[in-house]
Amino acid sequence: MTAATVKRIDPTQVELEISISQEELDAAREVAFKQLVRNVRIPGFRPGKAPRKIFEAQYGSNVISDRAMDALVPEAYNRALRENDLQPIDEPQMELLPEEEGQPVRLRATVNVRPEIELREYKGIALSGPSTAVSDADLNRSLEALRHESATHVPVDRPVAMGDVATLDYEGRIDGVPFEGGAAQGQATEILEERFIPGFAQGIVGMSAGESKEVEAVFPEDYSKKELAGKSAVFSITVHDVKIPEYPELDDEFAKRFNPKADMAELREDLRKRLAESAKTRSRRALSGTLVDELLARHEFPLPALMVEREAASLLDEAKSYVTRAGMTWDEYLAQQDRTNDAVVAEYRVEAEKRVKSTLLLEAVAKAEKIEATSKDIEAEIASLSRQYGQPREAIIEMLRPNFPALVNGIVRSKTVDFLLDQAQITETPPEVEATGA
Repeated sequence: MTAATVKRIDPTQVELEISISQEELDAAREVAFKQLVRNVRIPGFRPGKAPRKIFEAQYGSNVISDRAMDALVPEAYNRALRENDLQPIDEPQMELLPEEEGQPVRLRATVNVRPEIELREYKGIALSGPSTAVSDADLNRSLEALRHESATHVPVDRPVAMGDVATLDYEGRIDGVPFEGGAAQGQATEILEERFIPGFAQGIVGMSAGESKEVEAVFPEDYSKKELAGKSAVFSITVHDVKIPEYPELDDEFAKRFNPKADMAELREDLRKRLAESAKTRSRRALSGTLVDELLARHEFPLPALMVEREAASLLDEAKSYVTRAGMTWDEYLAQQDRTNDAVVAEYRVEAEKRVKSTLLLEAVAKAEKIEATSKDIEAEIASLSRQYGQPREAIIEMLRPNFPALVNGIVRSKTVDFLLDQAQITETPPEVEATGA
């Protein structure tokens, strides 16, 4: 029977010495011979019927031993991992140790592994989160949003005013060059200053149907697309028509737009439930990050350098791909941000360490609590992705096939965080009282 001893080189690397008994080796050699002899032609014998001595005389015994070891080594290695509860993070470095008379065949496997994690208290973590209560003001704002979305637009024969809806053609340029997302044709646009970069909406006010002009606007310094932040753009704008919104009354007829059998009271109740569910989802999403940070603060353990290096490299590759898609070189991006490559790499390494630590810690909690991705969980996730991308189930499965383990790991992580949130002691922060006039 295979036996193995474990020697820890450091907290995230072990050396396994695996012994293979003579009985196992003999059995594996016999299996190997039977496999090999079926595929060779030896004069005087039907395929697969030549005696082993005849086969060895013609092809040598080493070919049998090599085939036997090819089968035995992975099996013995995986058994040693299971018996010693080791979780490798890469392929092992294998070497066959010198034979000793009277001793079994031995091999040495050096491999990087996940560290041993001593779990501290992870249930009942105290958290403080935003209130999930739905106030009348929240409800009224949502009703007004529905009313706004249900508006009809009536043409007017006058120049554009703030709050109007104008049908526009526009194209933006920076230093004379068009930029991605800066153009549209025949787009109905509500002219409100807060919806656009400074100067865009104000520049349209006063234009009449059929008029064209150029409007200058400046992207804020904190604009989400870094390649546009702080830059001045000139927009060529044509107004095709001008309309004003007319809003419906908040009455039972309005409620029937959303449910033919509902009245206004039922619409308000249904909307309140939806808002409460949405608030709960947002709260749990915000609390999940706080919970993981608290969990990380309670645990210290060595991180496998290989996992950190892989994660940091992945983060850097993602950043470089984003910059390339934005039409910039990496050096141009660094110059724009006034940062060095070393500083960016160091920053990503810190983030990589946090991600690896949280991954390992949540895996340990999942293992302790026997949290797994069931077939039902996987089917639900596939159905969700099918709805999200508008693709049939079979297409989603094919798309996921190369990364199926990542899908399963993601489900387990989400279930683990949900479990921890359910176990946490959550205190809701009272909502701020809105100021009212005298």
